[in-house]
Amino acid sequence: MLPAAFLERMKNQLGDEYEDFLAALERPRAVALRFNPLKGKQPALPFVGENVPWEPFGFYYDPEFRPGLHVYHEAGVYYLQEASAMAPVALLDPQPGERICDLCAAPGGKTTQIAGRMGGAGFLLCNEINPKRAKILSRNIERMAVSNALVTNEHPAVLAERFAGQFDKVLIDAPCSGEGMFRKEEAAVTDWSVETVQMCAHRQAEILHCGAQLVRPGGRLVYSTCTFAPEEDEQAVAQFLDTHPEFEAETGETPWFVAGENGSHRMWPHKLRGEGHFGAVLRKKGEEPAVYTPVAGEKLPKEWLSFAKELEIEPGAGSAVSFGDTWYWAPEGMPDIRKLKVLRPGLELGTVRKGRFEPAHALALWLGGCANVQRFRADSKEISEYLHGNVVPSDRRGWCLVCADDYSIGWGKGDGSVLKNHYPKGLRR
Repeated sequence: MLPAAFLERMKNQLGDEYEDFLAALERPRAVALRFNPLKGKQPALPFVGENVPWEPFGFYYDPEFRPGLHVYHEAGVYYLQEASAMAPVALLDPQPGERICDLCAAPGGKTTQIAGRMGGAGFLLCNEINPKRAKILSRNIERMAVSNALVTNEHPAVLAERFAGQFDKVLIDAPCSGEGMFRKEEAAVTDWSVETVQMCAHRQAEILHCGAQLVRPGGRLVYSTCTFAPEEDEQAVAQFLDTHPEFEAETGETPWFVAGENGSHRMWPHKLRGEGHFGAVLRKKGEEPAVYTPVAGEKLPKEWLSFAKELEIEPGAGSAVSFGDTWYWAPEGMPDIRKLKVLRPGLELGTVRKGRFEPAHALALWLGGCANVQRFRADSKEISEYLHGNVVPSDRRGWCLVCADDYSIGWGKGDGSVLKNHYPKGLRR
């Protein structure tokens, strides 16, 4: 049962389309996934169907299947993501080499979508204010083989003060009343109230103000929600433009959004295969490059140098940073991160332990290959055993990259007859 106040407002809001809207909410929802270009060639899977029109790597899939249980999901080959939720990144239009901030990034769907379009080139700051959700974000960054991301757990105001004018593009997928998710999540219905809408609108205004400071002159700010409430959508954008005259709306037609005023676009469940979503594209007036001071890199330890030479691993452009005995490869152009709550400052390489180097799971997922690889079929007994944390037969010696078909999934360490399992205990099935 949908809230009466919500239904009354939607009737006034939609007019003649109201009955079509209600009928759409009664239909089974479409489910979708997004392939990860950072993992290489896109596999042909029997349960994957039509392309999502606004995302080249997005596809609807047969709901009878459970792709979250497939080994390819563990390997970061795809991300399960609602189709309409892929649209704000299409409006943002990330490009390789840009400096981009996803200010409200958990659980990571849009962040990893941005990262895929960046192709590992450029700098991506992804932030989440909630500590538990920030950890989920960090894990998804790792699973999806993202190497150029800084993951932080900060209030947006802290980042706005620290990194003002440092980003070409900023995405604010704001916390909202979630009306567009009523068909997907029962909790969104039970948690809804008129007061919640007003509370969200107030919070969104604060986040938008912070995001505005991060954008360089000439840069783009995309604001999105998954709600239908005008207070959180068109009215929020209008209020922002009134209080931030340095911004202007970017207008343009798309075949999948219903365009409105002030660069706003809506997605309606009765007009497409997806849930409700809203997006607005705003541009900061002027034209100036992002100004920042890159982090000072450190000298990599000899243990890593020996390990990397043996396996023929080259992390590419960037610089080394350490947190205790754990080493990361920071993306090129990452700013100073001292005194920030940082969960992941780039690609985790591994840890120095008693004069030896133990490679990180993140490094395995990022690698397309190395000098010592053990490949198993994705549907093989060996991969099943590996995901359970068991030893698997192999003639490899030393550190070895384990792959399911062509996709890296973790590390093993061989003695010539078996691989000792180094798949993380928290991920084992």
